[in-house]
This record gives sequence, C-alpha cells and structure tokens, in this order.
Amino acid sequence: MKKILSAFSPSGWQSVSRLGLALAVAVVIGLIAGRVALALAITFGVYSISQVRNALRVEYWLRHRRVETPPDMSGVWGELVTIVSRIYRRKQFHRARVTGLLREFRRLTSAMPEGAVLLGPDHEILWFNGRAGEWLRLRRKRDVGIRIENLVRHPTFIDYLKTGHPSEGAIVQDLETDRWLAFNIVRTGTAERQLLMVRDVSQEQQLQSMRKDFVANASHELRSPLTVISGYLDALADDDNLDPTWSSPVLEMRRQAERMRTIIKDLLELSKLESGEHTQEEQPVDMAGMLALLRKEVMALDERPRNVRLQLDSDALLKGVESELHSIASNLITNAVKYTPTEGEIELRWWVDDAGAHLAVRDTGVGIAEEHIPRLTERFYRVDPGRARSMGGSGLGLAIVKHALQRHEATLQIQSKEGVGSTFTCHFPRARVIPRSTGVLATA
Repeated sequence: MKKILSAFSPSGWQSVSRLGLALAVAVVIGLIAGRVALALAITFGVYSISQVRNALRVEYWLRHRRVETPPDMSGVWGELVTIVSRIYRRKQFHRARVTGLLREFRRLTSAMPEGAVLLGPDHEILWFNGRAGEWLRLRRKRDVGIRIENLVRHPTFIDYLKTGHPSEGAIVQDLETDRWLAFNIVRTGTAERQLLMVRDVSQEQQLQSMRKDFVANASHELRSPLTVISGYLDALADDDNLDPTWSSPVLEMRRQAERMRTIIKDLLELSKLESGEHTQEEQPVDMAGMLALLRKEVMALDERPRNVRLQLDSDALLKGVESELHSIASNLITNAVKYTPTEGEIELRWWVDDAGAHLAVRDTGVGIAEEHIPRLTERFYRVDPGRARSMGGSGLGLAIVKHALQRHEATLQIQSKEGVGSTFTCHFPRARVIPRSTGVLATA
C-alpha cells in the first residue's frame, strides 16, 4: 500500500483530493437531505461522466494529434497528455534523425566507387547501391528478394558464395560488357546478413594479362640466345688453349648463365601455373615416395645440412598433377637447404588427419622476420637480396609453390623466427586424399 501511495504524482494526489472532497460534500448534503446513498450515487455519476469525457477528448487528440493541439486538462489527464506529448516529440526527433542518416547513407553509397549488395541468409538481395545495380544490371522492383545466384550465374562466383574460397574473393568476367568484377563478402557478425562488395578490376586484369604475356614471351625468346651463349661458354671452359687469366671470368659467366637459365625456367613454369590451363590430368601421386627420393637427392649434395630427416605418418596418395606437386616439395626443400647451415637440421613430414593431408618442411636455418612473412610468396621478393643472389636463387620458388597449391585447392602456412628456423606447411583438402592401405609409419 505504501508503494502504491508513494508512486502517486502531485497530479494524482490532486485528483484523489478532489474526489475525496466531492465525496465529503456529497455525504454532508446527503445527511442534511436524509439521502446519503442518492447523494453519493449522483456524485459518482457526475465524476464518471467527467472521466469519460476526458478519456474521449484524449482519444480524439491521439487519433488526430498531427493536426490537433493537445487538450488543456488538469490533474491526472493533464499529466497523461504531457507525457504522451513528450514521447511523441521525442519520437518525431528520432524519426527525423534516422531519416536524415538514411538519406546521408544513400548519398554516400551512391557516391561509392564500389558496388554493395546486402544479402539475406539464403543469399537473397535485400538492398543494393547504384553502382552494384549498374554493374550487375539489377532493378529494385524486379530483383529485390531474388537469390543473387539466379542473377550472377558464374561458377566461380557461386562456388565462392558457398565455400568462401578463395579467401581473397572471386574475380569473374562479364561477357556482355567485357568487364572484370571482383566479389568480396564482408561478414556483418550475424549469419542473417552478408554484405557483398563489388569492384571493377578490368584495368588491373588487363595489366596483369599484359604482364603475364610479356614475361612468358620474353622468357621464351631469351631461351634461344641464352642456349647459344651457354654453349660458347662451355666450349671456352673446355678449351685447353684458353688464357689462364680468362678461366675465372668464364667460370663466373657460366655460373651467371646457369642462374639466368634457372630464372627463365621458373618464369615459364610460373606463367603456366598462372594461366590456369591444366596441361596434365590429375592422378594419384605417391607423396611418401616422392619425399623419399627428394631426401636422397639432398643427401647426395656436397653442401647440405648434416641431418635431413624424413617422417612419414601416412602412406596415403594425393590426387593432383605430379609435376606440380613435385615442384611444391622441391622448392620448399631447396629453400630449406639454402638457408640452413651445415650443422643445422631439416625435417620433412607427411601426414593425414580429419582436416586433410599435410606436407611440412621444417629447418633450423636463419629464420625470417615476422614483417616479411606476408610477402614471401610475391615474385622476386627477397628478405636479404645480397644473400639470396649469392646463393643463386631466382626469387620465384615460393611464388610457384603458392600458385601450384591454389591449383590443388591447398594453402601454405608459414611459421618462422629469426635465428631459430622456419616451418612451411602445405594443407591439402580431405577430398584429395586417396587411402592406399592401413597406416604404415616410417621414419628415416
């Protein structure tokens, strides 16, 4: 009871006081007239009529509050009108603010150089800006609510929507306009909404294509003259009548010619991988046997780490192109040999688990600083240019590994610490694993 009484506002107490005073007057008049019940009934009747009248006035104002001014009332009804008016003004303020923000958002999205499409849980179109509508030929009245796969019918894009791979997004070509579009999904923190960003990358694709063509053509054209030069240098080196003072320069020229041959070979291989053309059919590849042969080749080198271990935790086969898988393993092992001192150690490991197949090459070499790791798979990127050139590397090995792995839906994980060593791990999808027999474990 105390809580109820304490909750009364001054207007509430005023109304209660008025009702109490009216009832007291009615009791007095009823006592004088000898009709107390009648006096109370009349008082309650008048009070009820006044309350109904006030309720009707408030109800009429609520229905026409856009054009009607608030009624001038006192007591509880006046307080109620004041509260409703305050809530209504606050609502109008927030509505105007939200409307302004929405208009500003539309202006900003219209000015965006990229396209944006908001997708629902089933990839249905909820909203898109003008740029996306132009590039994807979308119409609001016609296409809102339609699944975007039904409008952008490109296998690469559909696979990206389903799997989220590749992580950097999907690039497709619009055959009608010859425009290249890059699609990237931005997660909004909930599965109910996804924001699809669209960029026009036609110019970048044209430049990329020109660069690839130039590298491929230049590499092909350089092979013939380089072969001639190498032949003459070999002849000079084998000539017994050659002036001894020329022996050292000819030897250096032969070494540099061999290095150029390696670079051209790697450039041609990289161009082939980047072209996306599969010249060989995929077949089951014995990765365990391949690693064993590569280890034997390393052990036959004059300069190599003292300890080269091979750990085979599975004899499973891997579906892929054997030459490309050999290139992946060979490049990773070659890098480990180059940057690991003779007193160091290299470990090759092949294993299979629920996530798929894995190939790891661990070394105890010089290691790589953390800031260099994201750029290691770029063409010609070198952490220490002077050291790399003295070792005769082409700077293309990890770029070849990256593209070859992409052809096999695989990823490369790099862990390294300066002065401690590096671990390069290739992760292949489970679908490419082909069991051969029950687990055969081997260590060499």
